[in-house]
Amino acid sequence: MTLELLVVILAGVMVIVLAHVLSSRIGVAGPLILVAIGLAVGQLPWVSAISVAPELILVGVLPPLLYSAAVSAPAIEFRRDLSTISGLSVLLVIISSLVLGLFFYWIIPEIGFPLAVALGAILSPTDAVATSVVRKLGVPRRVVTVLEGESLLNDATALVLLRTAVVAVASGFSLLTAVGSFIWAVLAALLVGAFVGMLALRLRSWTTSATTNTAIGLTVPYLAYLPTEALGGSGLVAAVIAGVVCGQGALRWLTPEQRTSDKLNWRTIEFLLEGAIFLIMGLELYGIVEDSRAADQGLLAGLGIAALAFVILMVVRTLYVIPVLSVHSARVKRAVQGRIDASTAEPEDDDDDAERTSRWRNIGAARAARSPKHLGKLRADIDYFDASPLTWKHNTIIVWAGMRGAVTLAAAQTLPENTPKRDLIIFIAFVVAAGSLLLQGLTLPFLVRMLGLMRPTGDGPPRAEIREIDRELRDTALAARESRALLRADETEFSDDVFALPGSWFVTSRDTEDQPDRSEELAFELALVGVMRARLHELGRSGRHTTSALRYALDELDAYEISVKLHLGSEK
Repeated sequence: MTLELLVVILAGVMVIVLAHVLSSRIGVAGPLILVAIGLAVGQLPWVSAISVAPELILVGVLPPLLYSAAVSAPAIEFRRDLSTISGLSVLLVIISSLVLGLFFYWIIPEIGFPLAVALGAILSPTDAVATSVVRKLGVPRRVVTVLEGESLLNDATALVLLRTAVVAVASGFSLLTAVGSFIWAVLAALLVGAFVGMLALRLRSWTTSATTNTAIGLTVPYLAYLPTEALGGSGLVAAVIAGVVCGQGALRWLTPEQRTSDKLNWRTIEFLLEGAIFLIMGLELYGIVEDSRAADQGLLAGLGIAALAFVILMVVRTLYVIPVLSVHSARVKRAVQGRIDASTAEPEDDDDDAERTSRWRNIGAARAARSPKHLGKLRADIDYFDASPLTWKHNTIIVWAGMRGAVTLAAAQTLPENTPKRDLIIFIAFVVAAGSLLLQGLTLPFLVRMLGLMRPTGDGPPRAEIREIDRELRDTALAARESRALLRADETEFSDDVFALPGSWFVTSRDTEDQPDRSEELAFELALVGVMRARLHELGRSGRHTTSALRYALDELDAYEISVKLHLGSEK
């Protein structure tokens, strides 16, 4: 049995790699190919029905996947669109669950209203893994940011609603209990996730062994998930919070080698786990269909209910996203502009009214408390909203890209065995998840092209912005080299000959046959890299640049520092 399992795992890895290669050749997203392959393999007569324990997905796969996505999440853009993301993650999920609950209670009255709401909660959250389909289409980055943020956080709302509804089936519903459960689930996740993330950063900063560092990094999602679940909180949100903390603290606490290793490790893990989830979704079809055949209402009834549920989901999402996000985006921009105006305005000369004078004094105190850097960040926020507004076209993509996925299927399978119509509920969840993924995923490229929103450069980094950051870093390094003050403040004292080196400071590529000892020169290079990294950190806090451009520049600095260290090691 162990040998058979190993063969299955190896075959699965090869299929995932093959689907990725095929995806780049035919232009169809890899996850869609994997679902199709799973559907086809599952129908083969010699392949037995496959059933994967839902805990394997919810506990074993989703925490590291969400953690990996959170580590690389665009924190600057998340902050700017936090209220938009929160509305989609909480309010829209609640509305969708209640509307679907009414529908399911009407069409399947035997399950009762609490269980109908539970089924609505199962179908409501968009899937974090499914958004990988959107990311590869080259749509505007703000759209991707909103979708990723929504899918990272809405699982907490859906799973808490599901948990509350299942309890209500046995003991009755209490609004106060439901609200309290949700608040505690989020609060516990925030506290535990932040603590685990900070603790992991401290431990890794004290550990020099690359192997030990990797081992610690791989345990972080589970160290955040398990205690949070034990406390009654949302373990998935805790994994997300831990990922955000680790991603934002990596520049300060981790070495370039650790950051580079983390990036490669988590990309590989994410690639394999994402592929496994979509492949499993397809493979489980046969077993779910067979179970549903034995249900009282059969396959046709289940397909019809699932189709109507999908239509209701999209109608509710459209009615929320199109008007709310359009108004909300303009309101946020006005609020930020109002804060700038209040911080920079001056009273008129004839303003003698005592009340108005008092108000201007309060404004002046608030303005004095605001640093130029803070005002610069507010202006950068305004520029961000101006450069990437959420028009009706963008909102249309946000509506249609809200795909369901593995979370929906895994959550449905966690229902107790004695749940009325359990097989039918699981079948409906599978049809909505798989159908949503295939229908929306296959049509999204056409919709993006039709709306003219596909970026010419695809999903690559913003080159013009990267060149601007590069110029700023080079100017900073040149200024430090000329003034010598920043470099002289370091523990290492450099000779005047090093400061007089001609040309670029990238010396590792120069002919070194006549330079038998370059240790001081290479150490000087490392000092300059440190100055540039400090400047890059300041640029990040200014809010003037996108997260993707800043991280690209950081990767370049890390790669160069590693190269210099290797040359320095060979000199000793």
